[in-house]
Amino acid sequence: MKQHVLDSFQEAKTALENLLANENTVEAIIKAGDTLIEVFRNGSRVFSCGNGGSMCDAMHFAEELSGRYRLDRRGLPAAAISDPGHISCVSNDYGYDNIFSRYLESHAKRGDCLVGLSTSGRSKNVIKAARMARERGIAVVALTGQAGSPLSQLADIEICTPGGEFADRVQELHIKVIHILIELVERHLFPGNYREPRV
Repeated sequence: MKQHVLDSFQEAKTALENLLANENTVEAIIKAGDTLIEVFRNGSRVFSCGNGGSMCDAMHFAEELSGRYRLDRRGLPAAAISDPGHISCVSNDYGYDNIFSRYLESHAKRGDCLVGLSTSGRSKNVIKAARMARERGIAVVALTGQAGSPLSQLADIEICTPGGEFADRVQELHIKVIHILIELVERHLFPGNYREPRV
């Protein structure tokens, strides 16, 4: 039992070390942070979406922007596409592949940003959302686990975090990236929250 625990931690550590060593991914995170900052500065909105655990991550991302991350500050206009009424209605009437794109069609405008999460980069509904976003002049940031995926080809910025054989390691890296993106936004828009402590 103990060895399984240690092996799991080691596997996660290796995945994180590989991410740290990938300069392209680090630069993509910085670029995504700059994009989010610009969107909020312009008074536009950020939408996020994903399936299963990735939907939970999309919700986590949005609520820490609209709510609170570390310290108090004003709320930021971010929303995860996760409303059960919308999802059940659209999936029933138009099919599950359209749940995210239909929401963007209803709510998003030019200058907004979509953060789409898909560990495989092949989730059809996230891909459709990315297509809708591009048609409407909405920036697309994709968090994936496989480079060269259909979603990555539609993204303005792809943050690819391969984590191993299964999706759980990718999702662990995604939540780390999400927290870094939120911190980058806060450091630029609310610098008072990150003053260095006096010695």
